[in-house]
Amino acid sequence: MRYTGQRRRRLRQAKRVCLGLLVCFALWCAWGLWQSYHHPATRTWTVELSRLDSPVRLAVLSDLHDMDFGEDNRRLAELTAAERPDLILLDGDMLNSYSRDSGRVCALVRRLADIAPVYYAWGNHELEYMEQGTSLLEAELTAAGAVVLNRSFVDLTVNGQRLRLGGLYDYAFALDDFNTCDPARMDPAVYGFLSEFQDTDRYRILLAHRPDSFVFGEASAAWDVELVISGHDHGGQVVLPFLGGVFGGDQGLFPEYVHGLYKKDNIQLAITSGLGTHREKLPRMWDPPEIVILNLR
Repeated sequence: MRYTGQRRRRLRQAKRVCLGLLVCFALWCAWGLWQSYHHPATRTWTVELSRLDSPVRLAVLSDLHDMDFGEDNRRLAELTAAERPDLILLDGDMLNSYSRDSGRVCALVRRLADIAPVYYAWGNHELEYMEQGTSLLEAELTAAGAVVLNRSFVDLTVNGQRLRLGGLYDYAFALDDFNTCDPARMDPAVYGFLSEFQDTDRYRILLAHRPDSFVFGEASAAWDVELVISGHDHGGQVVLPFLGGVFGGDQGLFPEYVHGLYKKDNIQLAITSGLGTHREKLPRMWDPPEIVILNLR
């Protein structure tokens, strides 16, 4: 086939445009990848609560997965300190099941404990780490300055506000075909904890690493908990424009409850995309690491 000079010029122009678009796409992907591993920032959300007389400020860090943002995660401590939180909440998966030790997360806890009281709830990686017997994680975190909450809670007074803060990794419903909150079907220890946890006139905040613990079944309607704080799904791992996060664990592809503030039945959910990732099938992309500041007012 013979081409005229004009047609050859048009083909060359089309090739240049395609090449330019490919270069732009590659740069966009590279930027999305780089910032998702190297550029932590703070994100502030406001939770409106009718029963609070004075504001309470919470800093939430989750899913660090043993990553390091500066020496001993100095950058994370600096960002947190700048927000002047009343409490600092570490919501699980701060190390990996295969981490060699807890040195990095304990170093971060020591830095954060100089800023405000630190409370730590388990994620799946902490539980797997302890099952392997790598080290005495709870004792190490406690020595570093954190209060560990695992099927347990503490009653606090912050800025004159009476709070109950708890931690629960387990699903808040029965693991049967119905996901009910029937005490005859639920794990007795979980049912007993949640029953005791909600039995107060204090404002109830629960660290539950997996949002799935309250997304599925009857949990969000059955339990009297004002605010559940979760992480786990890394904001969807890969965040696409207009579509949002791609992967949501038990929620499947393009999950509904993966990042942000949600109202589900009786409960408000605050779900952070967290700070890091581990051995996923796809890298974290277009998903900047975040410290979430929750303004309760």
